[in-house]
Parts: sequence; C-alpha cells; structure tokens
Amino acid sequence: MDDRTDTLTQTMSREVARAAKSASNAIAVHKKYTVQSTGIWEVIRRALSIDPNRSTGVPLNAQFRNPTPGALPPQSYDDPVTLPAADIADNPYWKRDVRRNYPQLSVFKQGDVAGLLTFGNKQAPKDDVLQIGEAGEKQLIAAKEEGEERGLAAHFEKDKGSIQGILGPDGLPPLPAKLNKSSNYELSPGGQGYPEKPSDKVLWASRVPDIRCIIFWIRLPVN
Repeated sequence: MDDRTDTLTQTMSREVARAAKSASNAIAVHKKYTVQSTGIWEVIRRALSIDPNRSTGVPLNAQFRNPTPGALPPQSYDDPVTLPAADIADNPYWKRDVRRNYPQLSVFKQGDVAGLLTFGNKQAPKDDVLQIGEAGEKQLIAAKEEGEERGLAAHFEKDKGSIQGILGPDGLPPLPAKLNKSSNYELSPGGQGYPEKPSDKVLWASRVPDIRCIIFWIRLPVN
C-alpha cells in the first residue's frame, strides 16, 4: 500500500512540476500583439481573472494591418491600365472573344470567280471594263447574279480569253508558292542517264491544309 502511495505521489509531483514549467514559459501580456487594459484596470483584471497571462484576443491594428481598411480614400489608388484590353474606345468584346473566334473556311463561289475574271481584283483592276459610279455598281450586281445562276460557263461563253491572263505561258495554272526559299535544286549538265550512285533529292511540291506536305522523291544524277 505504501509503495502505491509513493508512486502516486511521485506522479503527481511530476505533473505539478511540468505545469509549473509550462506556466513559467508563458509570454507576458505586455509582450503580446493584442489590446490590453492599462493602469488600475489592469490590476483589477489580473486580480479577478483565472489566468492573468491570457490576452483579450483583440489584435493591434498597427500590427494586424496597416493601413487599416477604410483608412485611405478610394481616389488615392491608381488602377493599373493595360492596353489595349483596358481601352474602352473601339474595343468590343467580339474582337477579343478567342473562344468563339475559331478559324472559318473561306469559300469562293462561281459568281465570285466570274466577277474576278471579268473586273479583276484590287491589286490588278481592269479599268477598261469596270465603269465608274452607279453604272459600275450595276455591272457588279449583274455579273454576280449571272454567275450565281449559270456559273462560269456563262462567263466563258462571252470571253474565252479572260483566263489567259491568269494561266502561265504554257497554259498551265500557277505553281504553288515556294515555302523553303533557301534550298535550290540544280541539274548538273551532262552525265549518264543511269549513274552508279544516284542521289535522292526531296522536292517540296505543295502544301495541304492539314500542315503536311506532299513529297516527291526524284532521282538526280551525280557527277
């Protein structure tokens, strides 16, 4: 029985020593960043409170946030402006709506092509055909309506030589644009028809809409 009492006494002593040690490590009230009472009111508070070192929990404004909310007038803040998105003049939303501004297919109908063959385009207009003023507007409307109704056949019946200005000297359509301008292919003069070690050259002929190129492998003789 005495052994149990001694063990219980030692345990309680250790708990009391641990509590006293933790109490001694408590931060003083005047060192906390909280609003506390001063003077006689601080003495009364410490005399009547269970834990005098416990703070009120109200933070100091100088330590919590400076300047405090509402301390500065709203006119003193300068909103950063980003151009051209923040410029409200001539900046509608549909120009910046990239989510719905997807690439669209450009289509030329037979009426449009007939008008281009008849009157030319902006870079190379046919001034001798297209009249000025209201008469020219009537010509454009008539050519468009005729092209939509009868197609290019009606245009070629009237003017069979209009296509000659677009075709090449041999009557062939224009070649595709050269994408790689740095590489040039030159045929070596002379040589046998079937060389011993032919070299393979790649000729980029054209480009299709899905960004892939049509590749032709040609055999060029090597001297």
